Amino acid sequence: MFHSLRKPDVLLTTLAAAGILLVTMGARQSIGLFVSPLNTSTGLGIATISLALAIGQFSWGAIQPVAGAIADRYGPRPVLIGGVLLLAVGSALTPFVDSAFGLVLTLGLLSAMGSGAGSFSVLIGAAAQRMPAEARGAASGVINAGGSFGQFVFAPVLQGLIQALGWMGAMWSLAVMTLGALPLVNKLTNRPVTQVHHADAGSDGSLRQAIATALRNRDYLLLHAGFFTCGFHIAFLVTHLPGEVSLCGLPASVASWSLAIIGLSNVFGSLYAGACISRYRSKHVLAVMYASRAALIGWYLLAPHTEMTFYLFAAGLGFTWLATVPPTAGIVGKLFGVRYLATLFGLTLLSHQVGGFLGAWLGGLAVARFGDYSWMWYADMALAVFAALVNLPIREAPVARKLAAA
Repeated sequence: MFHSLRKPDVLLTTLAAAGILLVTMGARQSIGLFVSPLNTSTGLGIATISLALAIGQFSWGAIQPVAGAIADRYGPRPVLIGGVLLLAVGSALTPFVDSAFGLVLTLGLLSAMGSGAGSFSVLIGAAAQRMPAEARGAASGVINAGGSFGQFVFAPVLQGLIQALGWMGAMWSLAVMTLGALPLVNKLTNRPVTQVHHADAGSDGSLRQAIATALRNRDYLLLHAGFFTCGFHIAFLVTHLPGEVSLCGLPASVASWSLAIIGLSNVFGSLYAGACISRYRSKHVLAVMYASRAALIGWYLLAPHTEMTFYLFAAGLGFTWLATVPPTAGIVGKLFGVRYLATLFGLTLLSHQVGGFLGAWLGGLAVARFGDYSWMWYADMALAVFAALVNLPIREAPVARKLAAA
């Protein structure tokens, strides 16, 4: 399957994009480790901190179509450089704030928007425009795996830094680490854009026309509905898994290693998803992924909450964690081509992060009101089933027919 990435220029483009995502997603997906020490240091309360991080979830999604549109018009280089710098600045300023407004500004806006500008929509769009069509599915899987590997690396490292340097020292260290993505931006953007056939470009109209056409497309809207659930699920766990571990009387290291296991497991899940979308319809891949989440949550609720339970739960969920991105981006590309993929997939990610806002925020409200996350787990199961069902009516041509047409 991955033989399509053997060409040196295609492989270099893919690895550069994966490396950038490793940094931006590794930083973003590990932020939940700071919730407890932030609360202890500032006394702001879990609900207030959760609101700031929920705003960050929404900001991360809201910037995606904007960053994608700018990248589609002016190229991805300035967008990616600006995103990395903004992420570093937001992380560096966070230790200096001690109010809800300050936390919203740093983690809710600056860091989140910086991470979003250097994330899926711009990176997958930039890579897709720089390689042949037959390599895009595998490349999206590898790029996505880079983000997951970042979570595997960043979570235990940041937990160790929090314990060794305190949360402020760890946050400043995170700011420095994010700058490591800057050299990779040149590696990605120095590659020339591949000349694609007109039909593959999706449309010869303007960006505004492309967006209007997409928003009238039933299949595109169904895809948004399913991806909304994915955002709810991931943001809830990223933000509140450390709190769930604490409620079960387990050490903080269980949370950091669970997040790391999620990231490592998703490396394999992302690669597998990239291979699957070349053989099966992406909508079926998504339906199976979402249904498996509902089953895993049900198992977790019935199982004894031990360290091993958390690790097994993390491994199972991690396999589909962000592996939904390649098939989702693949459907957007099939529907509209790659000319405005960064923008149109960015809008899909916005729906993902509307769900993310609710997952992070409602999780904080639930634990403040009821003392645990039980109702959030039930809602998560119901939404996972909904996402599995809503993807099935999407009108997607069989893979064999698409390959024959290509």
